[in-house]
Amino acid sequence: MTEAATIRVGIGGWTYAPWRGPFYPDGLPQKREFEYATRAVTAIEINATYHGTQKRESFANWARGAPDGFVFAVKASRYATNRRVLAEAGESIEKFLGSGVAELGDKLGPILWQFMATKKFDADDFGAFLKLLPGVQEGVRLRHAVQVRHDSFHVPSFVAMCRDAGVAIVYADSADYPAIADVTAGFVYARLENARAEEPAGYAPDALDRWTDAARTWAEGGVPEGLPTFGPPAPRSPRETFVFMINGAKERAPAAARAVLARLGWAGADASGRP
Repeated sequence: MTEAATIRVGIGGWTYAPWRGPFYPDGLPQKREFEYATRAVTAIEINATYHGTQKRESFANWARGAPDGFVFAVKASRYATNRRVLAEAGESIEKFLGSGVAELGDKLGPILWQFMATKKFDADDFGAFLKLLPGVQEGVRLRHAVQVRHDSFHVPSFVAMCRDAGVAIVYADSADYPAIADVTAGFVYARLENARAEEPAGYAPDALDRWTDAARTWAEGGVPEGLPTFGPPAPRSPRETFVFMINGAKERAPAAARAVLARLGWAGADASGRP
């Protein structure tokens, strides 16, 4: 039996009005929502960084305010990814990474580089982009994940390119975009984007069971059965696994994350989705 690596399950951001009541208790001051969220799940994907530059002191405050062992994934600036020529993104990448990301220190998880659904695979250009991603920022180790959303990336050469660079390909459970489940880095990054409002926990109980099993398989170094892959399998080795409940019926995301954490046996969660 392969020993599993750590599994982290979380949500995107922490400020969202529809979470007040279903997730945040009635009467909880808005300024305490960050504290509450970082103790209700084990990871958060910071999305505000995609839309605009954040202050260095904000990253430092987030690091101080989260409990030991908590991890933030950080969504990279759209100015680096939403461009015609990715090879020319160097200045935008440097500006984003230099804005204070390293202030998260040991609470920094992967950097997520998300591309538009219209972006097609150009091997030379995408390869040049991957070479622009540094391994260290201000003494802090960086890990990178790319989310591509066009089926032109469904080729072995893209998988090989990411594997050579040690960059993870994001697996996305989406009703709108194709998925790639090849493991290409020392960690796994999954975004479950297909939650439904009519399900109290976003996904039906049997689906939550399947995603929990999938997380365990990834953490043990495998690839869950039935997910699409396009390259040869990676060597089996335990991998830290990040699972984010995000998009879809966003109001259900905290309950979905906590339902998976409960299935994983995390002491701070129960299947009701409340701390």
